[in-house]
Amino acid sequence: MTGLDLAHLGRLVDVSAVYPAVPWSLTAQLIQVARRYSCVCASATPWATPAVIEQLADRPDIAVTGNVAFPAGADTTAVKVAAVRQFVAMGCRELDVVINLSAFKSGRPGEVLADLKAVVEAADGVPVKAIIEVPYLTADEITAASALVVEAGGAFVKTGTGWAAGPSTVEHVRLIRRAVGAAAQIKVSGGVRTVAAIQEFYQAGATRFGIGVRSAPAVLEEAARLAAAVPEGE
Repeated sequence: MTGLDLAHLGRLVDVSAVYPAVPWSLTAQLIQVARRYSCVCASATPWATPAVIEQLADRPDIAVTGNVAFPAGADTTAVKVAAVRQFVAMGCRELDVVINLSAFKSGRPGEVLADLKAVVEAADGVPVKAIIEVPYLTADEITAASALVVEAGGAFVKTGTGWAAGPSTVEHVRLIRRAVGAAAQIKVSGGVRTVAAIQEFYQAGATRFGIGVRSAPAVLEEAARLAAAVPEGE
């Protein structure tokens, strides 16, 4: 894996404003942050997503994500599929989808797989980042859930929604990387607050980082300062 390009770190960052009761002011800030730092993706609550797409229409380099079944993943498959189709129709170019964590923890991986396969099929080629919510899983469960994502055709295994009680860790990323190899990318979300943390996650195998809109500017400014401090030619 080559070194992390701190000068263009936004190209690895999904900036988000998806927590409960998020005010429109933060969604507006999400759009501004995505623009300023050329973030690869902007992620809003479902009701605000059409407006974000409209206001970023002149920036084809910034994808807008559709968020499906946050935060529990326990919607019926039909509901998830309908949401996916709606997001794709409105112009979302990526999808973050929570797996059926309840079914998974209940020892019903077949249902989890069928649910996620239906989502991937409905996405019709739009990349699906499948959220396995690692703070709730054992090491063996992380391995098994990651394998299900690959089998279903997910493009990314995403560590979490950022709403769980605990953060994602470097060891979580290592477990996922061992489970998926080169078959899927890894997105880390939950506890990504510094450039140092991103560097550790990156070295462990993560290629995308979900950061909340209130934290993202400080992280991206830190990356810019560090990049500027490196002597030319190094």
